[in-house]
Amino acid sequence: MSQGTIKKLISNKGFGFIEGERGELFFHHSSVQGIQFEDLREGQTVSYTEGRGPKGPRAESVSVV
Repeated sequence: MSQGTIKKLISNKGFGFIEGERGELFFHHSSVQGIQFEDLREGQTVSYTEGRGPKGPRAESVSVV
């Protein structure tokens, strides 16, 4: 699993972006594990696996470290 920092959250749309080891990655609220999306905060460190979405790379299995 990779680690990164939550860079931006778009709460009203249910997605955000993680600044990861290989750049910025999109993540959807359905990919968050162990915590509610609404409880995430910008600047938090998270672990994730890199997957592929319809528009390119995205973070999956996102959890707070």
